[in-house]
Parts: sequence; C-alpha cells; structure tokens
Amino acid sequence: MDTQQNTALTRALAEVPGPLPTSGVIHISLPHTDRFTVVGNHLAQHPDLSCTAVGIAVRIQSLPLGTKVGIKALAARCKEGEKRIAAALRELEAHGYLRRVRDRLPSGRIITRTVFCNRPAALLHPRRPAGAPPQPAKPEPAPVPALAPVQEPTPVPVQEPAPAPVPAPMQDPAPLPAPAQEPAPVAVCHPTAAPPAPEVPVAPVAPPAPSAPLFVPRVPPPTAPKAPRRPLPRPGELTPELDRAATAFLSDLHRHAPQFTLSEDDVRRLVPGVAAWLERAARPDAIRRALTDDPPHPLKHPAKLLAHRLTELLPPAPPGVDDLAALDRPRPRFTVTPFQTCDDCDRAFRSPDPGYCRDCRETRAAYAQAAA
Repeated sequence: MDTQQNTALTRALAEVPGPLPTSGVIHISLPHTDRFTVVGNHLAQHPDLSCTAVGIAVRIQSLPLGTKVGIKALAARCKEGEKRIAAALRELEAHGYLRRVRDRLPSGRIITRTVFCNRPAALLHPRRPAGAPPQPAKPEPAPVPALAPVQEPTPVPVQEPAPAPVPAPMQDPAPLPAPAQEPAPVAVCHPTAAPPAPEVPVAPVAPPAPSAPLFVPRVPPPTAPKAPRRPLPRPGELTPELDRAATAFLSDLHRHAPQFTLSEDDVRRLVPGVAAWLERAARPDAIRRALTDDPPHPLKHPAKLLAHRLTELLPPAPPGVDDLAALDRPRPRFTVTPFQTCDDCDRAFRSPDPGYCRDCRETRAAYAQAAA
C-alpha cells in the first residue's frame, strides 16, 4: 500500500499498440491541438550538431516572426551562458540552419537580419509546384505507345431465305433445280495493331548543371583545417643591450598587470618578440599598453596572449634617412595660366597676355576679310 500507482500512466501504457519493449524508451504520443512546433528528424537527430545547438535551433524555430534571437536575447531566455549560445549559433550557421544577412534600409542604415531555415537541404533542390506529378529521373523522352483501335462488336450475318424455284411447263422435260445461291459474305473489319512509329534519333541531352548553392556558410566548420600560426617576430640582431632590456621589461610586467605573471621559460621565449618591438623604436610604456590592455576574463594563458599580440600588433619599421629625405624634397611646381578679361565683351578667359577672347578674335578676323 506504500507504493503509489499512477493510474493515468498505466492506462496510457495499456493503449500503446504492440508489445512493450523490455528496454529502451517507450513513446506515449498524444496529439497536439495548440502551441506546438514541427521539428524534422534531420535536426533532432543531426549527427554533427551538439545537443545545445539542437535545443537552440528548436527554441528559435518555436519563436514568432520578428523575435530577437541574438546572443544576449537568447541568454536572457535560456539557462546557457553567452559563450555556449554563441558556439551553438556558429554550429547552426556552419550547417546551413542559420544565416546572418546584412541589408541596407532606404534611409541608408545597414542592419543585420537573422534568417532561420528549418530545412536547409531543400534550398539546394528546385521546388515543384503543389499537385504537379513527379518528374522522371532521366530526361530522355519516353516512346509514345500506339493507340489500339476500339474493337466493335462483330456483326452476325443474317441468312436470307433461298428463292422458291419456278415450276416449268408439263410438256418440257423438267430441268434440274438450280442450286440455291449462298448469300455473299459480309466483310468483317478485324482490328489490327497500328504500325510502330518510326524511330526518330534523339540528340543526347546533357545532364543539368548542378545549381549553385543558395546558402554558403560564412563560418568554417569546426573540422576545417586551421591556418598555421605566424612565428614570433625576431630582431635583425639580438644584441646584449636588446636582450637585457627585453628581459627586464617582461620580468617587470607583473607589477603593472598582476595577471601577466610569467615564468622564466616564458620570459626567455618572449624576449625576441619584445626585442623586435624595441628595435623598431617602440617605447616601453607603449608596448606595455598594447600587450596588457583589455585582456580576456579569466586569463588562463598569459604567455600565449602576449605571443599573439607581439606577433599581430607588431609596428612597422621606422623610416630610413633616404625615406625622410624624400619627404623633405621640394615638389615640382606647375605653371597656372592666369585669367584675362576680354577688351570687347568683358568675358574671362585664360591667356598669358591680355587682349581679346577667341570669339572676339574670330569676329574681328571676319570683319577684316569682309572689308578687304
């Protein structure tokens, strides 16, 4: 009497068709009448998506049109953190379920639209209108079968009665009776198969070119090969002065940023990178700000972060004496033709000497020819 029995569950299990399995899950499927979303097995059982990505996809698919589905908006609705949600969105984008599209509004503002497709594989195939019969797999035309003529019922010939013989006179010998003439047979039209249609040579049809994918993921999948890392920069010549200055800089770094406490091996490994910065006339305070500003929280590997920033933020080499001399070299001067005012029409025109514009010169030349 101490064990509680769920009568509703027992009744539901009794209605499951077939024998119940001895192990594994037992499905009790009750029809939904409201507040439900159809999810395909290609998403629910995707072999490459994590369970977090599948759950985020189902959550996005169940939301109404126009709902914000950014990282912060989903983090406010779900128990997962922003990092897990961002990783799940990248998985969905890599497999074609999610897409971020930049669009320009009529006002000139650029916005980002988030598009979710519940069946990305269907976008790669041309759609067929509803109710249309399925197209044959091969494009070759099928032979047109000859239509057999409709068989009409065979008419039954009607036998006409034989004509009565005419009696001959008594004085004449009785002639032999004429044989009864059989009625002419009625022609019966038997249906025959139509002659086969002549074979028309059909030009080989080239297979349709594969259509370009409508959706190209912008983020490479996690299994894509990564580009090799760039080596740590090195100075042209690691002099003893540069080595001592770089070692002192790295050893003193933890006083300005406590999270950047380095071991002796890390210092020796990063010395060439700092020496390359010092060789390029970078000041120690500028190097410190570039390496320690805005670190991630929590910072797990400070030496790796310093090596990355030393490589990616390396300043350019200072210009040489020849380059600076080229900047101080005087630029060539260009002669600009001044404006003049026409003595007749007061029109402005460019000319080194004052006088008349082109139209006035042509008019004066025409008058001189006419007077001559």
